[in-house]
Amino acid sequence: MSFDGMVMRAVAHETNELLKGGRVTKIYQPYATDLLLVIRSGGKNHQLLLSANPSYARIQTTQESYANPKEPPMFCMLLRKHLEGSIVEEIKQIENERIIHVTFKARNDLGDLTTRTLVAEIMGRHSNVILLNESNMILDSIKHLSPSVNRHRTVLPGQDYIAPPAQNKISPFGLTRDDFLRQIDFNAGKLSQQLVQAFGGLSPLIAKEVIHRAGLANRTTLPEAFFDVFQKLEQHHYNPQMVTEAKEFFSVVELSHLSGERREFESASELLDRFYYGKADRDRVKQQSNDLERFLSNELKKNEKKIQKITRTIQQAQEADTYQLLGELLTANMHMVKRGDKKVEVINYYDEDGGTVLIELNPQKTPSENAQAYFKRYSKAKNSISVLEEQISIAHQEIAYLEQLIQQLTSASPRDIEEIREELEEEGYIKKRRKKKKSKPTKPQLDAYVSSDGTEILVGKNNKQNEYLTNKLAARGETWLHTKDIPGSHVVIRSKEYTEETLLEAANLAAYFSKARESGSVPVDYTEVRHVKKPNGAKPGFVTYDQQNTLYVTPDQDLIFRMKK
Repeated sequence: MSFDGMVMRAVAHETNELLKGGRVTKIYQPYATDLLLVIRSGGKNHQLLLSANPSYARIQTTQESYANPKEPPMFCMLLRKHLEGSIVEEIKQIENERIIHVTFKARNDLGDLTTRTLVAEIMGRHSNVILLNESNMILDSIKHLSPSVNRHRTVLPGQDYIAPPAQNKISPFGLTRDDFLRQIDFNAGKLSQQLVQAFGGLSPLIAKEVIHRAGLANRTTLPEAFFDVFQKLEQHHYNPQMVTEAKEFFSVVELSHLSGERREFESASELLDRFYYGKADRDRVKQQSNDLERFLSNELKKNEKKIQKITRTIQQAQEADTYQLLGELLTANMHMVKRGDKKVEVINYYDEDGGTVLIELNPQKTPSENAQAYFKRYSKAKNSISVLEEQISIAHQEIAYLEQLIQQLTSASPRDIEEIREELEEEGYIKKRRKKKKSKPTKPQLDAYVSSDGTEILVGKNNKQNEYLTNKLAARGETWLHTKDIPGSHVVIRSKEYTEETLLEAANLAAYFSKARESGSVPVDYTEVRHVKKPNGAKPGFVTYDQQNTLYVTPDQDLIFRMKK
């Protein structure tokens, strides 16, 4: 994985420099596996994120904002009891591994100074955050580990803390050339794997970088390349960067062996903010919205099949003129038919060539009744076309609505999912999960962005937010944007005067939070809010607008990240 021991080393160094001596003012647990400590240091508030997420485990300072639960979890309450008001004494990495100890000076129940340690173990799905007392006893942890699950150690309150099994690898720092060469067998091949297995803190990504720098790897070039990388890291000279080459990679070492798009960052935490931007949220949203996504997809397929079926019925109904012809011909040739006949062949006087037509009859009906039956079929078919066309129109509206909701799920936060679920309950698509106590309705929380000239831009991420933004919050003279004929978010520039660059940035937001996120040259309409209307009886979030202009933009995730307020 990209979050290796060297990234952890950089994070430990920069967070220790930034937060050492700072005071813990607030503690939150926005999600089951994530902790957020607000630490006042150097006259500023900093957010320290410790995540034991199975897919996105990490520790870093972050600029991201997180929605906090109404009721804090028990672990969060315990941390508040032991750590709020404490002083950060030290943040250190353990033996180049992905383990960090954050030590605090705090006061116990008697008011005496004591030590508390928060251990962050970043180990994929085995990641954990553990609180220890001054005797190294576990007070509690985000994840509990019983003896039946792990023979090596137990992670439960009251147990002594035992570190994860040692890797028994050599530190890549302070080595001599001979020390290094003793660990490498040039005849065995697979040199990058040998580096990972021999030295602590190396990931395959850094090992491949060392091999690349060595060129033709031998006893001379490989040690030089190795020390070129690790002497800089030993002196805490880092080069945080992200490279996109089919997929995204990040490191605190220059990745010269990758040739994709390269972006550099001021700090490891800034790099991690950018790399993980939206990823963890999308993972949580996917877990929370599986049932909604499945339901919406099924409803979409139902409506598509309905349109196909109705279209076939309309095509059949459009043959109604044939029934009228048969009825008229049968009426004109009534003298040729008697009750009991099953068919009759008559001359088609509408045919210039004087051809004949074979008319099927119901033997139990009189000739007159058979003629009237054909006229009734003609009338029914003609009348059904308008009804069927109306049903197709309704089905197309349903499809547009469902596609809009599916698009909203792709860019929703966990908070947005609940609002989408509430909307589906209110519209009668799904049953209410439980009866909620009546409470004062809360205003939807909108995502805010800031353009390059400082203008605020608001984005609605679901229909509740879109309606609140467009119909209630935005002023009539402000500018409203939406992708042209593509499901997407409502975007409003909160100013009557703005630069051309701000307009392009707002259009970029509209394109990014739409179904065309991965496309290029996306058409975005913009007009004043006064020209945007919601028709009576329309679905939530549906509006009509006029007097619009259109511009074309290509969504840029880096721009969106920079604009996030």
